[in-house]
Amino acid sequence: MSDFERKIYGAIHEAVLALYGLDLDETVLVVETPKDPRLGDYATSAAMKLARTLRRNPVEIAEQLARKLEELLPEAESVTVARPGFINFKLKNTALSALINQVIEAGAHYGENESGKGKKVLVEWVSANPTGDLHCGHARNAAWGDSICRLMEASGWDVLREYYVNDAGNQIVMLGESLTARYFEHFGREYPLPESGYHAEDVKQIAGDIAAKDGDKWLDADPAERLAYFMQEGKTRELAKIDRDLKLYGVRIDSWMHETFFYENDRARIRDCLKRMEEMGLTYESDGALWFRSTDYGDDKDRVLRKSDGTLSYMTPDIANHVHKVERGYPFLVDLWGADHHSYVTRMQAALKALGYPEGTLAVDLIQMVRMVEDGKEVKMSKRTGNAITIRELCDDIGVDAARWFFASKDVSTHMDLDLKLARSKDNNNPVYYAQYAHSRMCSILSNPKMPAFRQTDSYDRLTDEKELQLLKMIGEFPAEVANDALLRKPNKLADYILALVKVFHSYYNSTKVFNPDDPELTNQRLGLIVAMRITLANALHLIGVSAPESM
Repeated sequence: MSDFERKIYGAIHEAVLALYGLDLDETVLVVETPKDPRLGDYATSAAMKLARTLRRNPVEIAEQLARKLEELLPEAESVTVARPGFINFKLKNTALSALINQVIEAGAHYGENESGKGKKVLVEWVSANPTGDLHCGHARNAAWGDSICRLMEASGWDVLREYYVNDAGNQIVMLGESLTARYFEHFGREYPLPESGYHAEDVKQIAGDIAAKDGDKWLDADPAERLAYFMQEGKTRELAKIDRDLKLYGVRIDSWMHETFFYENDRARIRDCLKRMEEMGLTYESDGALWFRSTDYGDDKDRVLRKSDGTLSYMTPDIANHVHKVERGYPFLVDLWGADHHSYVTRMQAALKALGYPEGTLAVDLIQMVRMVEDGKEVKMSKRTGNAITIRELCDDIGVDAARWFFASKDVSTHMDLDLKLARSKDNNNPVYYAQYAHSRMCSILSNPKMPAFRQTDSYDRLTDEKELQLLKMIGEFPAEVANDALLRKPNKLADYILALVKVFHSYYNSTKVFNPDDPELTNQRLGLIVAMRITLANALHLIGVSAPESM
């Protein structure tokens, strides 16, 4: 909700309360933008929704409300009624143009809002196994999660950005064994490379680094000690590489939570969690295994927590992890998982519900598959390495900005084809280029040596062109857009907003001369509009991890 909408909303609420003694809720009191801009800037159907309650003609109610609203809204140039009972609001140009100074004064903070003030959220995303490079599927997850965090942070949320490291399972044993095999190979000795191990070049490189650092000391070492060392070294080095690639991609991680943490002190945290579930009557023993009564909480079948051989199911430490998140003071959790985890969402939400946490404690965004496409054909492998395309290779190919834009601009609930040729292109068919070019155009106008320097003024009343007023309205809607997209966790909606804004700007640029040497006052006011647009666009691009270049 923009500032204008908020003022109109408040005025309608006050008018209805004063005239009819009714306290309208949000479902009745709706403020929207008319499809036909000639009708006004905003409209409400509140009169029609009141007609049944008041048992009166909606047009009659609308006319009575309109007279009251004219008193309550000095920002409105007119408040008019249209059949069958709409109330239309046209704002004064001065009310719209007052935004310019608000945006300029806020600068890089424009768009920030307090819709999430006092709320804490832990967002866990990417969380790929530390056994190799991040690939394009992780790139989609990383872009979406980082954009969500940026939107929430801009909306006042207290956000913890977390990466969950799956380092307690067989995959880390296989990494250690694979490194050992490559280490032996380095010295011309044989050691079986597991068939289900890791065969990528990075494993050879890490083994070579260990050989250069430690020499041949591990060749005849105790096998258990050697495996533990190689597992730790492999995990540490792979995580460092993952962190480097995420930073290259513009992603910041605040917390690295390791699965092994829950196995410390003889699995103390897991045992406490299982004991709590047992005391609450949530588990039972059958066939030597421990089961969670998940069907009582919406799951299609009960789930094993501890197998008959004493080993834990994947779900058990995961429950302990989510409980630990809440215990750390985060009552709202957001996870981003691959689409193949669809059934897992229900059981994890069921576990938290069973443990007494409120409905909605855990929200999960499922990330659908992405395909790399060029000239209509799928590109599955890197031409350089012959393996899956990594985040680093993708950024080297199309650039960080293009990768971030394309992944943030498409809802993750749908499958995606990333057109590499389009992403590389430097023309207006490429949406990220189109958006960034708008920003560079704005900068070019402001830095033009023939253009007089902008002077901030109290009034921008000469901005009366239809496109100028449209741009002002869109700028005014930006904080509400940020707040709404943060709440819904939809960065793609912000990308839509950016494209809508730059489309109007490009049209304005092509139809209007900002510099009018015969009218310095109008020139200065139009420069003020350009400054406000540039700030808004740069801030919007930043929220989806895209840069705002000053020249292109």
